[in-house]
Amino acid sequence: MTLSEELKWRGFIQQATFTDISQLDGKKWTFYHGFDASADSQTIGNLAAMMFDKVFLRHGSNAVLLAGGATSLIGDPGGKDKERVLQPEEVIAANVAAAEEQLKKVFSGHKFKMVNNLTWTKNLKLLDFLRDVGKHFSMTPLVQRDYISQRIGDGGAGISYTEFSYTLLQGFDFLHLYDNYGVNLQLGGSDQWGNCLSGVELIRKVRGAEVHTITLPLIIDRTTGKKFGKSEAGAVWLDEVKTSVYKFFQFWINVGDADVEDYLKVFSELDRGQVDEVMKEHNLQPSARVAQRRLAFEVTAIVHGKARAESVRRITNVLFGGHEYSELARQDLISLKNEIPHLVVKNGTALVDILSDTGLAASKGEARRLLEASAVYINGSQFSSEKPSLERADCLHGFVILRRGKNDNALIEVR
Repeated sequence: MTLSEELKWRGFIQQATFTDISQLDGKKWTFYHGFDASADSQTIGNLAAMMFDKVFLRHGSNAVLLAGGATSLIGDPGGKDKERVLQPEEVIAANVAAAEEQLKKVFSGHKFKMVNNLTWTKNLKLLDFLRDVGKHFSMTPLVQRDYISQRIGDGGAGISYTEFSYTLLQGFDFLHLYDNYGVNLQLGGSDQWGNCLSGVELIRKVRGAEVHTITLPLIIDRTTGKKFGKSEAGAVWLDEVKTSVYKFFQFWINVGDADVEDYLKVFSELDRGQVDEVMKEHNLQPSARVAQRRLAFEVTAIVHGKARAESVRRITNVLFGGHEYSELARQDLISLKNEIPHLVVKNGTALVDILSDTGLAASKGEARRLLEASAVYINGSQFSSEKPSLERADCLHGFVILRRGKNDNALIEVR
């Protein structure tokens, strides 16, 4: 596939300044893509943008990845119905450092240039900016842009000059990168279309040069109708402190059948033949969630590394896929400590007490009834009601996964 063909197949084209997207093919591009630093981690919405970038890298383009140390201090009004709360400079600086580390991990194996727009704006003089940049922007088209007109129209919350100026700063970024790195293409989300055009128009006016921009659609969860953004409830973060690797993996396992093929195209690097093969197998038995399991592994490997992805896949296969508990390594079990109820007990502790203390049973009376009904499992084996306690001999690598029924689990560490 050519670059334009792959972009279209993966669903990455929303808007473009090209009259025909095939104009991308056969030319060397140096693109830039800016990443917001308003939070201390990127989300899977940002990950979609990174995967967009990686298509260009696979087709030989050069990349300049920008962490918005300056623009995040201002706040992008795009997609917001009210003014953002400004954050302290030290918070934004820490967020930029976190963003850069995540970008390095996701783009591992690719060559790219990392920049921070605070570098060329922190010493910028106001009068110079107004004369050299502001002079080239007409107020009429700016106030007609959707995200501005909605804020200043009837019922709008209004917009400060601070946020209004955001689009000029982004246009200036493109000009600076054009002059210093030869950037001739900007990539962004569809909510950035107006801001992207600011750079295209500024470069045309002050340099007499033609540059371009392409935006990708915002990724929407069809089940909830919400985008994958930082400010959305239940955001899925790339930082494992905010969203653990286990929960990250489970998110992808639980996506709906209506979304899974699109997500394989957006969030994995599988090619068309591989995606078709996965979906063919998936459609034979949708309840087996073959596509979701492949998606979960591919995305987790990109964000957290192959070893972590293989570990959480083993855990998932054992807990929910009927695989043998002997497949689990000690580190797999350790990683479960923060994911399911965890209890440390002494050798010989009564099972009635353990079931009650972990919450697998509401009371000791219910615990006894569960044991009598043989509804309790130790590392996948049905527990005998004749065995009243948990022993070290029952352990796998020092742990027992205690299960009630089909899906209620607790991790017991026997010392």
